[in-house]
Amino acid sequence: MNKIQANLSKHTISSNSQEAFALNERGSFGERIGDKVQYSLSEALFLAEDGKMDVFCNNKKIQYKELLKKLQSIDKKLEIKYFVFKDLRQKGYIPKTALKFGADFRIYDKGTKPGISHAKWIAFVGHESEKISWHEFAAKNRVAHSTKKNLLLAIVDEEGSITYYEIKWLKP
Repeated sequence: MNKIQANLSKHTISSNSQEAFALNERGSFGERIGDKVQYSLSEALFLAEDGKMDVFCNNKKIQYKELLKKLQSIDKKLEIKYFVFKDLRQKGYIPKTALKFGADFRIYDKGTKPGISHAKWIAFVGHESEKISWHEFAAKNRVAHSTKKNLLLAIVDEEGSITYYEIKWLKP
């Protein structure tokens, strides 16, 4: 398969290449929007690191380290979110953005397909040094419950290791 040729324009990475549409269909990378496939920052970084995508800005190819720096300027939390995205993808899950839920990702279980199945989890990513209040925790849990998903907290430590906590509602 040829590399996907994608373009970075402001805060959006997209491609209209045949390879982009093929990988979207086969691997659920990106979202079809009109005549293009649009990628989350984590998806584009993952594909670029894996050698499946070249990203261009103003018709100039962006090297991986420069791409990482540009994307981190767009999203200050990208580094820890990317650790989680990459880990989940490598384990066979499909993380997608969850901005409309106020979360970092919605996560589809192994063997399911976004658009056909519903996400099983809504995930919030945090660093081990961060603290959240009970009110913030309750709010995250309410978002998950109201969207009929389980809450997944992904906590990244200083070494980049991730600990996942799944929270479910119980009816006594």
